[in-house]
Amino acid sequence: MNLKVLSIVMGLLLSLCGYRATAKSSEQNVEWKAKWISSGTTREQPNTWLNFRKEVNLPNVPTSVIARIGADSKYWLWINGKPVVFEGGLKRGPNPLDTYYDEVEIAPYLKRGENTIAVLLWYFGRPSFSHNDSGKAGLLFDCQTPSFDILSDDSWKCEANPAYGTCPPPDPNMRLAESNIRYDARKAGRAWHQPDFNADEMPQAVENGTAGSRPWNKLVLRPIPLWKVGELQDYPSQVRNGDTIVCTLPYNAQITPYIKLKASSGDKVQIFTDNYLKYNGGDNYLRCEYIARDGVQDYENKGWTNGHRVYYVVPADAEVMELKFRESGYDTEFVGTFECSDPEFNRFLTKAVRTLYITMRDTYMDCPDRERSQWTGDVVNESGEAFYALSESANRLTRKWLHNLAGWQKPDGVIYAPVPSSNWDKELPGQVMASLGYYGLWNYYWYTGDKETLAEVYPAVQRYIALWKKGPKGTVLLRDGGWNWGDWGDNIDILPLQNAWYYLMIKGMRNAAEVLGHAADARSYTEEMAALKQAFNSHFWNGKEYRDPEYKKATDDRVHALAVVSGLADPDKYPAILNVFRSQENASPYMEKYVFEALMQMGNGDEGFARHNRRFSNMVRNDYFTTLFEGWGIGSEGFGGGSVNHAWSGGGLTVAYRYICGIRPMDVAYNKVGVLPLPSGLSWAKASVVTPIGRVTSAFESSPNVFVLDTEFPKEYEGVIGAPKQGVREVKINGTTVWKNGSPVRNKVARFIKKQPSDLHLSFEVKGGAYKLIAVR
Repeated sequence: MNLKVLSIVMGLLLSLCGYRATAKSSEQNVEWKAKWISSGTTREQPNTWLNFRKEVNLPNVPTSVIARIGADSKYWLWINGKPVVFEGGLKRGPNPLDTYYDEVEIAPYLKRGENTIAVLLWYFGRPSFSHNDSGKAGLLFDCQTPSFDILSDDSWKCEANPAYGTCPPPDPNMRLAESNIRYDARKAGRAWHQPDFNADEMPQAVENGTAGSRPWNKLVLRPIPLWKVGELQDYPSQVRNGDTIVCTLPYNAQITPYIKLKASSGDKVQIFTDNYLKYNGGDNYLRCEYIARDGVQDYENKGWTNGHRVYYVVPADAEVMELKFRESGYDTEFVGTFECSDPEFNRFLTKAVRTLYITMRDTYMDCPDRERSQWTGDVVNESGEAFYALSESANRLTRKWLHNLAGWQKPDGVIYAPVPSSNWDKELPGQVMASLGYYGLWNYYWYTGDKETLAEVYPAVQRYIALWKKGPKGTVLLRDGGWNWGDWGDNIDILPLQNAWYYLMIKGMRNAAEVLGHAADARSYTEEMAALKQAFNSHFWNGKEYRDPEYKKATDDRVHALAVVSGLADPDKYPAILNVFRSQENASPYMEKYVFEALMQMGNGDEGFARHNRRFSNMVRNDYFTTLFEGWGIGSEGFGGGSVNHAWSGGGLTVAYRYICGIRPMDVAYNKVGVLPLPSGLSWAKASVVTPIGRVTSAFESSPNVFVLDTEFPKEYEGVIGAPKQGVREVKINGTTVWKNGSPVRNKVARFIKKQPSDLHLSFEVKGGAYKLIAVR
């Protein structure tokens, strides 16, 4: 996928005078033959559901048959009555014009002779913070083989599904693309998607143009996997109280609820979760209704929801026979592990991983209920967590995020979020700079080695940087953007906060320029960093803390965290900054990650760990919730509405793996492995991470007299391992003394590094393999 800024700007200009259609898949240079189709009898309106059907006679079935499917907005696919795709399609779009399409392997479902293709399409039709509404429902099905083609055109059948409708108010809030689904089984009729259904009376589909036609425009291959979809399963527990059955989920999950019942015609079943009823983050969430026909029947709501409890409100005379749920979600695996001697922190990590996963689907999301929106500062924290906790497929969602930011850049250079979106276009400068800089774009490259994405997004960042101006003192002038949001909470010293984010942005770009061979850019960014660091410290440092001279409120701990992790603050300021961290706790859970990391880098990991445990204790100790909150409390005690599932709060997970157990790439994509633990008051900890080169493990025990590290990484690679250096008088690696009484000892096991990569460690270069390091204090 190539979303270079120039092409986006030209595309935006073309949209003003008519879009030039493209009939090829740019990813595979394949000619498109199919037509976009829809219903000729149904007016597009929010929450439209359409049935599509095609019967084809095939001479044979090749080993592989790929169907390219575009949909506005979501689809379910059956072939010969068997389910093939559960909720296909991605929320639109990769940029303001275009549309994603899926590639689906359908050979296992086809047979020689008569075949039935059936598609149920859900057209959102609502502007939202996560989907760019095109204004028109549509399906494109393009399957080409040497011996046959299956192509959507006006030979297909299409009708509005009469059973689907919309619940009466209240409606979901304006951030959500989805509607509240009302399914009336009395109107459902027979199973239209089954092969034996007589489709003679179904109307013909209407063609709406070739691939590349407006309003869907260019088709962009889906950059992330199709969902992982589970089987229907029983709830762990159910409790009935009058007409309401409350079912407990094993954890906060993305689910579709199911019911089997015996009922009378017109009986109404209401289904919703506790995240609709109680914990909705401050605004209306999603629910559904089922209107029964006479007799035994079952229903699974197609729109996913989430929470810890599912409520079924059932008429008293209806007999409930089964209640189940189906979990679905982003297709990745939980491959990282971390455990330590502190049970409360272990519980935090369990909740952090659960929160991370439930905020991943079409995009990273701030929360899965109130918004489902890709707020870009949130994604910085989420993507950092994913590198340690999840398998490689999660990186594809991070790459999609970065391309979305570049793809939605405005002609004037502004980058904003959340995107994709159709009713939000405001820039949040701090979040954008976090995303484009050291912790966003650069961090993605450093952990994955994806140079192509780095090169593609680089020009967009350059154009955005050009919007920023400096004042006479050499510091960056305040840029309001559309919403000058610094963090939730009080005492936000916004000017130095923006300057620190800007420094991190150009630091990431300096690194990117060096990798991409842009020597002049690298020199320019290096010079700018030096000048800004001098100006930042001259203007904002008053001898005991950083603050804008015009700022009169309490000292902002966030500013000091960014000053440390960015390198703006030199170690001589650490004692004063430590006093700030001891006295000020203004950061939200989003920014607390940077405070934790700063304390680690300063050599005060024990205080950082204690502060993190203390501040997160309310949400960690809450037995009801398996996820972390948006703020320090729920609802009115939280921030921004008080979501109970906000992955930005899991940043401590990244700190645990990278600093406490010390696993980090010392070169791009772990071409050189680092294992440099900081016990931070823990007596033991162990972690395992699946990296691009294979699994890396780190396990340590720490006591006043000795530190023992066991680590292993692939033999084909080199690495750096080390021990916290304070008070160490001897280091042995695999039984061989490599350091003693303040000096390295010549040996054949490890090489002492003269220019130490960490001021807090005694570090040694080793070849890949298994090592036991013992440091005697």
